[in-house]
Amino acid sequence: MSAPDADADDSDRPPAQHSHRAEMSGSAAEVVQAREVHGGVHFHGAHHATEPVPRQLPGDIGGFVNRHGELDRLNEVVTAAGDKPAVVGVFVLTGTAGVGKTSLALHWAHSVRHRFPDGQLYVNLRGYDPGPAVSSEQALDRFLRALGTAPQSVPADVEDKAALYRSLLADRRVLVVLDNAATAKQVRPLLPGNGECLVLVTSRSRLSGLVARDGARRLAVDVLSENQAVDLLSTVITSYRPHDSPDALRELAALCARLPLALRIAAERASSRPLMHLDELIADLRDESALWDALTAEDDEEADAVRTVFAWSYRALPADAARLFRLLGLHPGPEFGLAAAAALADTTPTKVRGLLDVLVGAHVLEHHAPGRYQFHDLLRIYATEQATDHETFQDRRAALRRLLTWYLHAAHAAATTLDPHSRQITLEPPATPGTVSFADTPTALAWYLQERANLTASVQIAFTAGFHDLAWQTAAALRSIYAHHNFFDDWITTTQIGLDSARQAGNRHGEVELLDSLGKAHLQSQQLDRAEHFHSQALQLRRQLHDRFGEAISINALGLLAWRRRRLDQALTHFDAGLALFRELGDRRWEALLLSNLGMTYYDLARLDDADTVLQIAVALCREIGDRLYEGNALLFLAMTQREHDDLSSARDSIDAALAIAREEHNQACEAFWLLELARIQRRTGNADDALTSYQAAATLHRQLGDRNREAMAIDGTGETYQELDRPDEAAQFHRLAVTSFRDTGDRWALATALTHLAHALDEAGDSTPARRYWQESLAILSEFADPRAQHARDAITRSLTA
Repeated sequence: MSAPDADADDSDRPPAQHSHRAEMSGSAAEVVQAREVHGGVHFHGAHHATEPVPRQLPGDIGGFVNRHGELDRLNEVVTAAGDKPAVVGVFVLTGTAGVGKTSLALHWAHSVRHRFPDGQLYVNLRGYDPGPAVSSEQALDRFLRALGTAPQSVPADVEDKAALYRSLLADRRVLVVLDNAATAKQVRPLLPGNGECLVLVTSRSRLSGLVARDGARRLAVDVLSENQAVDLLSTVITSYRPHDSPDALRELAALCARLPLALRIAAERASSRPLMHLDELIADLRDESALWDALTAEDDEEADAVRTVFAWSYRALPADAARLFRLLGLHPGPEFGLAAAAALADTTPTKVRGLLDVLVGAHVLEHHAPGRYQFHDLLRIYATEQATDHETFQDRRAALRRLLTWYLHAAHAAATTLDPHSRQITLEPPATPGTVSFADTPTALAWYLQERANLTASVQIAFTAGFHDLAWQTAAALRSIYAHHNFFDDWITTTQIGLDSARQAGNRHGEVELLDSLGKAHLQSQQLDRAEHFHSQALQLRRQLHDRFGEAISINALGLLAWRRRRLDQALTHFDAGLALFRELGDRRWEALLLSNLGMTYYDLARLDDADTVLQIAVALCREIGDRLYEGNALLFLAMTQREHDDLSSARDSIDAALAIAREEHNQACEAFWLLELARIQRRTGNADDALTSYQAAATLHRQLGDRNREAMAIDGTGETYQELDRPDEAAQFHRLAVTSFRDTGDRWALATALTHLAHALDEAGDSTPARRYWQESLAILSEFADPRAQHARDAITRSLTA
């Protein structure tokens, strides 16, 4: 029988949520295409009504004018053809910085979004920002979650992410907007394989590779014509300045090189000074232009014009708003919230809000969402330069440290709110007044998802600036969030930087926290050799530090690693040692956790009496301390043990209690996995129809979660049910699907089990030749395992082969 894959991990991660890598080498639909087979049960993919419809487009551009020719070209891409649009897979908008590519893309996207009823995805790839660009892997991670993939089911590998992304979009009609792409390599993994989806890319590059290799269309977005530029200026300022002459507007447009970004900034300044003659403003801008010409050696009229307008607008800001503008250039990311800006400026959120309003009014900052602000990449570069030129080195470092300290304490508060049971590092109170707190877990999670890129960048910039205490503490504070949500790329990157900082700071306690975190990250992402490397280092250092609690944590981690490899005797040794230490320390929660880990290992070793004893204690302890999900995990293994003891009434009570917890906690991953045991119990009690329904529900949920391995377990169990109904031909169909999936996911134990089931089904159907081949393959795989269940399975196959 299949060994369960519950992840009875340490307190940084809920149980039974880890999946084998959700590798999707082809469409997930291949796994759930079995035909109607019994009792009206169908195994189809989940209907779209059960899947989220992402609506990620930023707001439309207010006062959008002109670009009629470009809009006509874009409209040719989606032409009415009955109900469905005829689309070109990829369309690239290319042009110089500040020419309005993003405005055009978003305005058009809003006008056609009704043609894409399955949603719109958007990401700013930040290919030209001064900071790091958004990688295709990071973008895929965001898209998968927006499409309904549970955090614990997002694959670790970028190719697996891309395959799952294509599978989820395989029969959907979705508009994907990839803003500010730098290279074709950054874009290509984000292309759906479905011709009814449309990808709209903006870039300063021509992205010739997308045109040549991927069949993309390209539209060059040029500067506005003189008339269009004057129209844009007029749209913004006419209601404030109705008497400006067309000649003056044309001169202003020329000074802005007819670039929409520069034109809007100039128009905002003009409209804010309705009593000042436009000629005076133009003269001021012309003087600024002459100054810029004297300071620059660049021969780039458009770039010079943009920088001139920036400087002209910046010099007109009040002193406190100008200082905030400069300091915001130090922010590690281009997008930020009110509290972060207040920390930078060393003032209150109330005061900083007024200053931000001034910057938004001057059009040098965008207020793009409630409480959220962002820079255009060119303006961010300009702000950073002004900070370097006009703030002292000491003042810049002080501002940056205030900001990074705020992010550290906010991350710590979010992690504590999201998982109050998790181990958290102890922080010194912040030097500046004000605390960060979150009312509930949804609020804390929403904050983290908003700030995710900034937090990763904060760790990097803290390391670069030599704030090593902040770098390692922030990485450590984020550990429990990463562990719950499987942000593997961020997790490993930030934690490695944090480890380097802890070592540079000579902080051995910080070093061991981050070694432990790296071990966990690699364990959960199925990089088991790397996991062993880091957990072994952590154990060695904890022993040197005489950290008994930490030593027990590392021993448990190595036990889980051995259990994952099905080295069960080794796992048992580790769990016994860890349990003894936690009992010595009097830690009831960790005692419950280790008892649960022991119970699952005893079950896998077929030591059912031992499993029953420790799991009963684990359930009672979990109830005592109020850890609901770990209680459910212990109940799962208890139900499995009771079923094998043939105590089916108790087994049913245990699994029903576990499923009730999963549903009350809204944990679909647990519910889906625990449904598999309910189906096994239903089979044992002769309720085949109910078992098929449970397997179908489990398969559907696992497909929605992107967990192909556990989906295959449900499919394999369905095949077993049909064998028990004396319908071997139909059983073989399901077992073949399961075998295909297990070959892809690399689960050797589950593959051997499914091959055995397939061989039995074929043998019962009178197809003995392939049956023998599958038995022999299963026997070869089972030779890799040394535990009693593996030996029992080998003996049974040997008997079948010699019968």
